[in-house]
Amino acid sequence: MPEGGPTLARMRLITWNVLWRFEPDWRAREGALLTVLERLRPDVLGLQECWGVEGGSQAHLIADRLGMHAAFLSPSLPPVPEPQEHPDQVGVLLGVGLVSRWPVGTPRRHELPVSHRQVPPVALEARIEHPETPFDVVVAATEWEPDFADDHVAQTRRLAELVAADTGVPRLLLADLNCDASQAEFAPLRAVADDTWELGGGDPRAVTLSSAVPFAPLEATKEIDRRIDHILVRHGSQVAVDAACTVDAPVDGLFPSDHFPVVTDLRLGAGDTTAR
Repeated sequence: MPEGGPTLARMRLITWNVLWRFEPDWRAREGALLTVLERLRPDVLGLQECWGVEGGSQAHLIADRLGMHAAFLSPSLPPVPEPQEHPDQVGVLLGVGLVSRWPVGTPRRHELPVSHRQVPPVALEARIEHPETPFDVVVAATEWEPDFADDHVAQTRRLAELVAADTGVPRLLLADLNCDASQAEFAPLRAVADDTWELGGGDPRAVTLSSAVPFAPLEATKEIDRRIDHILVRHGSQVAVDAACTVDAPVDGLFPSDHFPVVTDLRLGAGDTTAR
């Protein structure tokens, strides 16, 4: 950022697939997840595989713990198991969540295209009412099944349309895209958005779905041991990224999820020139 240029708003963004109420021991994992988030203190948090029940959600639980605001929409991917695997899954939604230090505008619901599944997953879009620099956030998760690769591409194309929309404020995507930046499914987003990982000098060897996690889905051969979780910012947004990393250590021997969170520290403004 040139000296004497406009002041940019500092913030920490995190995106994290938190493995719903799947095994192992979702309650213990949630406790570990809260421990990590209390240490990291994000300003904006996008959640995938977030649970929801009547009157609340995991996003709202986290927001209450951290003194923040929250929104939740469902359904998302993967589908809720049928039949349920244990009683704590009965009647529980699976969706995407948004947690913010600043007020969250009314969330907008965008269905992602499907041709193989009966129920389309949704992307959550909301305006973050930052006092100096309002901005838009989209939270989503995409298809992963190799046999549904056509839907995977269609969904990243739809997300690219959402990110590219000109709303007069910066727009960010916090998502489990089930692909890394080298794979074909990422290309539609590459055309409209910058990868904050690359802008922040993140380790090119980093992964977010790691076979080092004992309960990682090793059958997900297209995704395992890749950086498939992303924080992207619309081309032309005024942004300077100070750091990007993952958190890959367990808490007291327990990994909070099969995914590692992506953490990005950045400065965001309302201009139309990307600062690098």
